[in-house]
Amino acid sequence: MTILRTIDPSIAVAPQIDPDAIAELKAAGFSHIVNNRPDGEDFGQPSGEEVAAAAAAAGMQYSAIPVTHAGFSHPQIDAMAAVIAEADGAVLAYCRSGTRSCNLWALAAVKAGAHPDTVMSKAAAAGYDLTGLRPLLDALSTPQ
Repeated sequence: MTILRTIDPSIAVAPQIDPDAIAELKAAGFSHIVNNRPDGEDFGQPSGEEVAAAAAAAGMQYSAIPVTHAGFSHPQIDAMAAVIAEADGAVLAYCRSGTRSCNLWALAAVKAGAHPDTVMSKAAAAGYDLTGLRPLLDALSTPQ
């Protein structure tokens, strides 16, 4: 089984998944796969197209919201928030290690109204330290 880190009942994050693991993820209750990796980031990684095809064959939704070294943008944050809000079941987001996926979830959750302390606590329980992201979480939680 893919190494999963559950953040809350609506989302878990993971390192790169293999298309062969999709059926097992579906059986575990996931309804939507979110790919936070750009294609070609590492030699030998499955393409987003391969993962999307496996998800479709399993009756799951798939979204690509790639995050590069350039960082996070509001369109990426909004896309992640929309996937989580609209998913009919739990979401699994993946990247190379799971960190970008967790960070993007945190930004989306705070922008959608979650308190930064709550988000940081959930991330910490899943093994992620969001201390470096705190200023951005605070900025997103401040009414504009």
